[in-house]
Amino acid sequence: MRNAFIQELVALARQHPHIALIVGDLGYSVIEPFAEEFPDRFINAGVAEQNMTGLAAGMASEGYHVFTYSIANFPTFRCAEQIRNDVAYHKLPVTVVAVGGGLAYGALGYSHHAVQDYALMRTMPNMQIAAPGDPMETRACMRYLVEHPGPSYLRLGKAGEPCFHEVPPEVNPGQWLKIREGDEEHVLLSTGACLQMAMEWANEGKLGNRSIYSLPLWSMKDKDIQIKNLQSRKEVTTLEDHLQDAGFGSWLLEARVQDPKIACTINLMALNHTVCGTVGSQTTLNRIGGLTI
Repeated sequence: MRNAFIQELVALARQHPHIALIVGDLGYSVIEPFAEEFPDRFINAGVAEQNMTGLAAGMASEGYHVFTYSIANFPTFRCAEQIRNDVAYHKLPVTVVAVGGGLAYGALGYSHHAVQDYALMRTMPNMQIAAPGDPMETRACMRYLVEHPGPSYLRLGKAGEPCFHEVPPEVNPGQWLKIREGDEEHVLLSTGACLQMAMEWANEGKLGNRSIYSLPLWSMKDKDIQIKNLQSRKEVTTLEDHLQDAGFGSWLLEARVQDPKIACTINLMALNHTVCGTVGSQTTLNRIGGLTI
């Protein structure tokens, strides 16, 4: 996903001279193509994420669409106040990019466990969450965010994720993307890199005949349009590599309770809190955390 991100960012920057990239002294071996082609629009802010975000907000107020890039929690929790007050409140075109969502950097411990980031970012009224399920959805989300500039959070996996689309799909906030045909009354809805896990389970026959959907764009403002998706279904299982509390499944539950007539059952597959004090590989921590069938 991160390679698709930088490739798409370079392509978009060739078309849009107002696109800039700021990194927090991370991203080496990934961000070089942008830095080399657009040195006047690339800044390494150093290990100073709060300053990085404040700088991004200032540049955005002068007409740039700025992408800030770092690992896991560093561009989010470390500078939550700057995102909330400087970026989201003023509706500025800053895209916060976190690579290694979920437990992708699980071997580095709790400081690198990005399992509470949805909870933080989705409570900001003007923040659009982009959580693509594969490299093609990453490209699609990038194009949408540039065409619709504003505060946004792009949550990426780490590397090596397979593609489930032949070309970048059309994406819109709150829109479910069908990945696998099947039973439409009992479906699995994934966000982010967990799509790979869902497809592996499906290929192993663990999901029965359920249809599988991906939801790469969602936010506080996109709950109302979920009602139509839920009305025609008996059961939706959500899948995310985030703690259950205040995560993606909780977001869908909040959408459901807006209409008491909806009979659809929503089951949440998410991480439990035991992973917060555990170090290990992503696969091991996902299993310990409950993402298994």
